[in-house]
Order: sequence, then C-alpha cells, then structure tokens
Amino acid sequence: MTEGASYAAAGVDIEAGDRAVELMKEWVAKATRPEVVGGLGGFAGLFDASALKNYRRPLLATSTDGVGTKVAIAQRMDRHDTIGFDLVGMVVDDLVVCGAESLFMTDYICCGKVVPETIAQIVKGIAEACVEAGTALVGGETAEHPGLLGPAEYDIAGAATGVVEADELLGADRVRAGDVVVAMASSGLHSNGYSLVRHVFFDRAGWELDREVPEFGGTLGDTLLVPTRVYAKHCLELIRALNTADAQPLHAMSHITGGGFAANLGRVIPDDLTVRIDRSTWTPAPVFHLVGELGGVPQLELEKTLNMGVGMVAVLDPATADHAIAVLAERDIKAWVCGEVSTATDAPGVELQGDYAV
Repeated sequence: MTEGASYAAAGVDIEAGDRAVELMKEWVAKATRPEVVGGLGGFAGLFDASALKNYRRPLLATSTDGVGTKVAIAQRMDRHDTIGFDLVGMVVDDLVVCGAESLFMTDYICCGKVVPETIAQIVKGIAEACVEAGTALVGGETAEHPGLLGPAEYDIAGAATGVVEADELLGADRVRAGDVVVAMASSGLHSNGYSLVRHVFFDRAGWELDREVPEFGGTLGDTLLVPTRVYAKHCLELIRALNTADAQPLHAMSHITGGGFAANLGRVIPDDLTVRIDRSTWTPAPVFHLVGELGGVPQLELEKTLNMGVGMVAVLDPATADHAIAVLAERDIKAWVCGEVSTATDAPGVELQGDYAV
C-alpha cells in the first residue's frame, strides 16, 4: 500500500523549525528595549508606543531591505553569523539619515531546508547588530521552501520602524551653499554590488574563496564577508552632539548603498545646488581597486556600483566639521571632510573630482 503524503515528505520539517526557534531565543532575548512587550513566539511583536507621548510631533519612519547576493558568499563559506549585520545595517542606516531612531525590527528568512544551527547563527548576527544599533528585534519568520531553493540556500530580509521629531527631520530642504560633506569610512564592500564582485572574482578571474590575497592580508572569502558597518547609533550621537533647540548645523545625511556615492548623496541635495567631492581626500581599500583591475571595470562604473570606502556622509555647517569628526573618532568611526556644497552654475548634483589618494 502506498504511504500517504505528508508535509515532511514534501520537504518541510516542522520539528526542525521548532528547534531553530529554541536555538535563536538566547540571541533574540539580547536584542530588546524596555518598550518591548512579551517575548518570542507570539503572532506579532508588541512595542509599547506610549513613549511617543513625550514627543511634540512624532513622525514614524519605516524601511525594509535585504542583503542581496552577498548571502551566496556566506553559504559557500558556511559562515552565517555575520550576514545579519549586513541586513540590519541596510535597514536601520536608511532610517537614521532622516534623523530617526530605530525602535524595532523584524526579519524574514527563507530557506530550502531548515537547518536549525544555520538559522540560529543567522539570527545571532541579526540580534547582535540590533544591539549595536539600539534596536529591538521583536519578531520574525523562517519559511522553508523546498523545490524553490536548494537545501543549503537561503535569503533574508527585514523591516524596521523608527521615530523622529517633525521639527528635527533632516533632509535636502536644510542643505545650504557653503555646507561641507563629512565622509564616514566603510568597513569594506558592505552589502551592495556583489553581483558585479562575484562576476569579477569568480567568473572572470577564476579565484576561489580560500585564495590568499596579499593586498587583503587574508583570504578573498574573509574580505568579501566583512560585515557592513552599522552607523545608526553613532549617527544619532552625532546629531545629538551638534543639533540643539537653538541651532541645527547638521542638515542632512546619506547612506551610501546601491547606486554608489554620487547617486545616494544626490538624493539629499536640492536641485539648485552642486556638491563637489574630492577623491584625493581618501584611499579606497584594495578590494575596490582589484574589482576594477581584474574585471576591467571603468572607474565611473565602480563608483555607480560600490561605496568606494565611504558608507555614510553628513552634510553640515563648516563651522562644526571638526567637532563632528571628533565625535565620530570617539566612536571609532574614521571621518573627514571630502567635499563642499555650492550654488549650481552649470549642472546641479554631485561631481566627483581628482584622483583617489594612493
């Protein structure tokens, strides 16, 4: 007699999912805030919004994102505890550019087969990054999709909600001619452009992840898997250090992600202004140079795809630039003035000038 069909026979292991939840509880418990109500396992994450009564006019901000094809590197290396930093960084650092404090986050993990230990490692990274960002991880979903994804394949996404006072909202309307741009160093490639990066290193150059690269001081895989720097809490401290009720010299910020430096900075620059960025003020890490050299990628294409060593920028009054750099230095964020805003004479927008420092 033919045995009847079952969910397990179709490729979905409910018991493995339960085991994954048990393994991740320890890490989720660390990523909390006083406003979180209840714990892991409910149908929805709960967050006490009564704290918003202390705001004059609170604006809720929300953002969602994923990690992209960087997950393929984590899967090939069977190392899953850092990819969560990439996810959290991509989400909360989009919120902080408007001045918003990220309050809580949820995640979504889709996989071909639930391996409890792998799922727990992914969530460990997400939780640790949430702690670094000051954000509560209030829930998530792990979905098993056999037939759609291979047994070792997964993808992750997340969403976060934050809050900012309406009269403290940062953005293009505050930017003025004479402002300067303060760059904040990236930790590496972060989580953008990996389709190009993988194509260059694997398809064109034929390199393997365990290849020792002298310029990197380690293996290719280690360099490609360096987690995204999470700027959210550092940027909030910068805002609090510079902006007061009487003066708000920090006018805008931009998260340098997909689209590169010019496109992302251009999103917070008014149409009648120009920003000139001096490339000679910094030296991109060797990985950026090698992507261009091995792939024959033109510089402008690299700059449209990768962050080129700058993960976040602040646009502010020049009188406060030194103070801003000092505040960030105290938080181990290397920063420097890389450009200036002026009235547009020809084409408005962002212009990169000069050559990168060697």
